[in-house]
Amino acid sequence: MTAVADEQELDPESGLFDDIEAHLRGGDAAGATGGAVQVLRRGLAISPELRRGLRFTVLMALAGAVGRIAVPVLIQQILDEGVTGSGGLRAGFVLSACGVTLLVVVAVMAISRITYIRLVQSAEAMLRSLRVRAFAHIHRLSVADHDEAKRGVLTARVTSDIETIARFAQWGGIAWIVNTIVILGVLAVMAVYSWQVALLVIVVFAPMLPVMRALQRRQLRAYDQVRTRVGETMSAISESIMGAGVVRAYGIGGRVRERVHGAIDRQYRSEVRAARYFALLFPLGDIFGGTALAAVVAAGAWFGPGWGLNVGSLVACLFLVNLILGPIAELGEILDQTQTALSGWRKVLDVLDLPIDVPEPDPGVALPGGPLDVRVEDLSFAYREGGRVLHGVSVEIPAGADVAVVGETGSGKTTFAKLLCRLADPTDGRILVGGVDLRQVAPGSRHDAIRLVPQDGFLFDTSIRENVRMGRAGAGDGEVEEVFRRLGLDEWLARLPAGLDTMVGERGEHLSVGERQLVALARAAVANPGLLILDEATSAVDPETERAITTALARLAQGRTTVSVAHRLSTAEAADVVLVFDAGRIVEQGSHAELVASGGRYAELYESWLGNTRRDGS
Repeated sequence: MTAVADEQELDPESGLFDDIEAHLRGGDAAGATGGAVQVLRRGLAISPELRRGLRFTVLMALAGAVGRIAVPVLIQQILDEGVTGSGGLRAGFVLSACGVTLLVVVAVMAISRITYIRLVQSAEAMLRSLRVRAFAHIHRLSVADHDEAKRGVLTARVTSDIETIARFAQWGGIAWIVNTIVILGVLAVMAVYSWQVALLVIVVFAPMLPVMRALQRRQLRAYDQVRTRVGETMSAISESIMGAGVVRAYGIGGRVRERVHGAIDRQYRSEVRAARYFALLFPLGDIFGGTALAAVVAAGAWFGPGWGLNVGSLVACLFLVNLILGPIAELGEILDQTQTALSGWRKVLDVLDLPIDVPEPDPGVALPGGPLDVRVEDLSFAYREGGRVLHGVSVEIPAGADVAVVGETGSGKTTFAKLLCRLADPTDGRILVGGVDLRQVAPGSRHDAIRLVPQDGFLFDTSIRENVRMGRAGAGDGEVEEVFRRLGLDEWLARLPAGLDTMVGERGEHLSVGERQLVALARAAVANPGLLILDEATSAVDPETERAITTALARLAQGRTTVSVAHRLSTAEAADVVLVFDAGRIVEQGSHAELVASGGRYAELYESWLGNTRRDGS
């Protein structure tokens, strides 16, 4: 279910947050998700964990707030009735009132602890669910989104942006409600003692509201910029770490550091800019609070009897003013937390709002077993930004055929391979595999029957055994070992220090490029797919490893349809059919010999390959 749909499921209990919205109303930060109130409502709508048991938690928090207000009242009673009353000192009354006060303080402490624990549990459950949901949504996006978005930016959405919501969910959100109740309760009790004093306190604190509102708008924009800069920094750092080998080999450390330092510097400036608003908010509470305390003392000294103030009620009013100094002082910090959380929430919601361009059918059609035929009809494709990369591609690939796809860089051959395994859907046209429109194939059947071996041979940071086992759920050790024997890779495996239990490292860095490709081929083979798609499987490997890969590919191709994106002459020469791409179109197709004899585009590529081969061999 999408975030938009979930917005309609907002629990009625979320009305308890109206006090928060009253403080946030008017936020106008730019962004597709909308203003502060809309972000808050949508954030709560997609976070049922925060709403679950919310009413009880709020009631507990309010009980604690009432308990705090009761303490000044008890102090007033002790002074007026037990110390300065007409009966003089009443030790029994004083001791009893002090005992009640102690019980109230202990109860407030216990209630606060229970409330905090419940909030932390709800917040952690929400953060876990939101991370999982954002992560799952990112993986459902098509290749068009992943080609545009940098990995670091998407990582920031799932990690640091969600972290910004943590403190707000654990404390800031409920603090808006509790502190509002404390302030209103204090003013109400103060009005009972002296409405003039209550009015005086309101007049002193009133100028804070327009100041806070103006700062809130600017602060929200500033924190929205901070979250953007954090994503850019993570992207730059991630790229520099993943390309560490290239950086050292080419001696471009200075340029890379300059780029990373630039991203960090931009984040630093945005963080400082946002912190200036907090630095301005923080002392406001102290300034206005001190002014209110001084005003009450002066009013009590000059107008005490006329305003209905005696010793006990004046001391109670001073305690009450002091009681709201805490919420007033916290106001800046809570607002800072809220703005940070809303900016992070906005970024996460923007990710969840990205449309799923590759919706899965339910339940879908299962593909037949064995080799699969492919029919491509008037296929076109365009990424979200830029022009089309494929134009009206039509081709039929018979079951069991070995097809090579060739063309210059940027001709659309890799995009064509990705569309065959439905990493994205065509902009126009359709792809039929085994006679079934690929968009109607059940995802489980598609994953089993169609396998893509990418150029980089990506491996996870675990053993070779576990990497191969990921090729098919439930694959046993015997099946994994049999795959290596069937592909002729058992001798290579025997040379490894721990065989199948050899740890490959992060992204397979403990293995060479070719060795990673061998493991990726074994991972594809364990699924026994009917359609195998290879994206430049033999590029950038040494001759010995290339021979191992070629042998493995020949055995893997038996009994299935194979489509290879080829940059090597040997791959195209051995194929049954060669598809020649140029500027997003198939301009030629046929066997290697036929295309060479025709003297067309493929013949030009062939001559170029031969020239490179002669130079490499000279």
